[in-house]
Amino acid sequence: MTDYAVVNPATGETLATYPTITDAELENAIATSDATFHEWRNVPVVERAGRVRRVAELHRERREELAALIVREMGKPLAAALGEVDFAADITEYYADNAEKITADQPIDILGEGSAVIRRSALGVLLGIMPWNFPYYQVARFAAPNIVIGNTILLKHAPQCPESAAAIEKIYRDAGLEGAYINLYATNEQAARIIADPRVQGVSVTGSERAGAAVAEQAGRHLKKVALELGGSDPFILLSTDDLDGAVQAAVDARLDNTGQSCNAAKRFIVTADLYDGFLEKFTAAMTAAKVGDPLADDTDLGPLSSVAAAERLAEQVDRAVAQGATLVAGGKRDGAFYTPTVLTDVTPAMDAYREEFFGPVGVVYKVAGEDEAVEVANGTPFGLGSYVFTTDEKQAERVADKIDAGMVYVNVVLADSPELPFGGVKRSGTSREMGLLAADEFVNKKLIRIA
Repeated sequence: MTDYAVVNPATGETLATYPTITDAELENAIATSDATFHEWRNVPVVERAGRVRRVAELHRERREELAALIVREMGKPLAAALGEVDFAADITEYYADNAEKITADQPIDILGEGSAVIRRSALGVLLGIMPWNFPYYQVARFAAPNIVIGNTILLKHAPQCPESAAAIEKIYRDAGLEGAYINLYATNEQAARIIADPRVQGVSVTGSERAGAAVAEQAGRHLKKVALELGGSDPFILLSTDDLDGAVQAAVDARLDNTGQSCNAAKRFIVTADLYDGFLEKFTAAMTAAKVGDPLADDTDLGPLSSVAAAERLAEQVDRAVAQGATLVAGGKRDGAFYTPTVLTDVTPAMDAYREEFFGPVGVVYKVAGEDEAVEVANGTPFGLGSYVFTTDEKQAERVADKIDAGMVYVNVVLADSPELPFGGVKRSGTSREMGLLAADEFVNKKLIRIA
C-alpha cells in the first residue's frame, strides 16, 4: 500500500494513490536542490522577489482548482478552502514586497573606529515537513521567506495531501523556480536521511508534539538548525464585556475555524463567574447551531474531520473526559469522520482533558473567580501557542497579556492572523516564529562584517 493517498473524509472513498519516491530519486532531488542553491543565492534579490511574487499571482489565478483539491483531501469547506488559498497568496506576496528589507545589512554602533554590519545570507537546502490542516498556508509561510532569502526547499507534505503538494510544486516551477522548490513523496525514513545529509542545512516541521520531538532528535544528532511549530490549547479568557453576544460569536468563530482543526484555535473558554451562566447558555446554543455537512455545500459550517481516525481519536478523548467526571453539555456524537460541535464543563486538573489538546470542534468551558484564577487556568497546560483576552478594561488587558505564557496574545479579536504578524509559541508549542519579518531570521547566517 502506498503511503500517499487521497481519501475523501466526507465519503471514505479512496480517490487516488501515489507511490513514494525511490532512494535514487531522493538522491537526485537533494543534489538538484543543492546545485540550485549555489546558483540561486547569487541571483539579485530583486529578481528573487519577482519570481516569488509570481508564485503569489499563480495562487490567485488557480484558486478554484487549488481549493477543490483540499476539499477532496482533508474535507475543508469550500469557502474556507478558497480563503486559505487567498491567504497563502497574501503571505507569499508579503515576502516579495519586503525582500530588500529582509536581506538588507543591519549596521551596528561600535565602540571604536571603523564600522560593522550584520549581513543576512542564505544557509542552503532546507527540508520542510508540513501538516494536512492548512495545506497551502503552512507551506507559504515556510517556503516564501526562505526562497526570497536564497535558500532552496525540499518539501515533504502530509501523506494525505499529495495532489495539493504537487500543485504547489507546479506553481513554483511555473514561476521560474524549478529546483528551488521540490516536492517529495518521501517516507519518514527517507526524511531522516535528508536531515542527516550534509548538504541539508536545516529542517522546519509543523505538526504534533510527537513529530516535532522525533524531528528535533534527528536534527540535533546531526547538528542541524530546527524550527518547530507544534500543537496548542489556546485559552479564550472572558473577564468583562459590554456585548456578550459578540463575545460568544467570537468564541464560536475561534473554536470552529477549520472544523476545529487549527493549532491556534481557542479551545479552552475561561469565564468569570458573573458572566459564566449567560456565556455557557449562548455558547452552547451557537455551537450546536453550526451546520455539519457536505464541505462543498454553500451553507455548511463544518465539514468532516480530516479522517475517520481523527474523529475516532477525538471521540475517545471526549468519552474519557466524561468517564473521568467532566459534564457533556452538548454534542459528543461521531458519524464516520463527522463530529458534532461539543461543549464540556467541570473539567478539573485531575483529568486528562485539562492538559490535552482537542483537535476538533470541542470547547471546554471553565468558571473562574477573577483575573488571577483566569491566568492560572490559562497557563495550566504544557502548551503556549496563542491566547485570547476579552475585557473592557484596557489596563487589565495589558496586565493579563503580560502574564500569559504564550507566543501570541490577541485582545478583543479573533481570527486576526496576517502576513506581517509573527506566528509561534513557547513551551511544548514550538521553538520558532513564522510569518512577519521574524520568519526571515530563522534560516539565515547572521554574518558579522567588522571593518577597521
